[in-house]
Amino acid sequence: MTRVEEFEQLRPLLFSIAYRILGSVSEAEDAVQDTWLRYELSSARPASTRAFLSAVVTRVSIDVLRSGRVRREEYVGPWFPEPLLTDPYEDPEQSAELADSLSMASLLLLERLSPLERAVFVLREVFAFGFPEIASAVGRSEAACRQLAVRARRHMDAGRPRFEADRKEREELAERFFDAFREGNVDGLRELLAADVSMIADSGGKAPQWARGFFGAEHVSLVLAAFLPPFVRIGGVVEPRQMNGQPGAIFRDRDGKVVNTWTLDILDGRIQAIRTVSNPDKLGHVGPVADAWAVLRETQQVRPDAE
Repeated sequence: MTRVEEFEQLRPLLFSIAYRILGSVSEAEDAVQDTWLRYELSSARPASTRAFLSAVVTRVSIDVLRSGRVRREEYVGPWFPEPLLTDPYEDPEQSAELADSLSMASLLLLERLSPLERAVFVLREVFAFGFPEIASAVGRSEAACRQLAVRARRHMDAGRPRFEADRKEREELAERFFDAFREGNVDGLRELLAADVSMIADSGGKAPQWARGFFGAEHVSLVLAAFLPPFVRIGGVVEPRQMNGQPGAIFRDRDGKVVNTWTLDILDGRIQAIRTVSNPDKLGHVGPVADAWAVLRETQQVRPDAE
């Protein structure tokens, strides 16, 4: 097998590691490409190509994460990970860990960890790497990596909800939600939302922003019921689909361009959070991006209260 063939075989794994460390599709793709360049220039043939490339992509991702911390601190408004439609890496023995670690909620919890803690947690808890491999990847002793893993796990467990909804339950509730949403059914929406539900958008200051967000079942249900009819009247389309392994949707304009993506956090039979990504810099991998400001202006013009 050639180096190119070996690398392409491992590309899905490398991307999945980098995405979970970085929370960015574009940065993860760059990290994988950088890993290939380093592998191509390396004269030595590693004993384990998987271990070697995983270590390289981890180190590259840690460096990117550290250098990007200042940018994230200066980010305008809430910051969410870039939406991921499909995880390219599959492993039946770790399917539960892979799916859980991909959710927006888990990725946001990972943001609380230091770069080293995040990398160790991802390699150990998600991909089940051994501590010798992890130590080599992050440049720390095995003992230090075990301590990092314990701290990271403690932080993650403290932030996780106590009861998770199973996949079928999430999908059924999401289907009812989008049905009520299309119908503008305020009562139907309200009964599906948690009392303290939040609806928050990540625009990065480059798309329309929902102030600081909407909160509470009553407020959010009214906003949702009022939002869709004018959007549909101008040719907008809501395309329900899995987003980061969770129920969600892609909103498109009349030309099929992406306006934003939605992800639903579901727990205890209710929607706990609706997270929207509308920053155009984070949507290019989903498809051609719409002019969200133009969509908003047109939507406002056809609202009943504008007539």
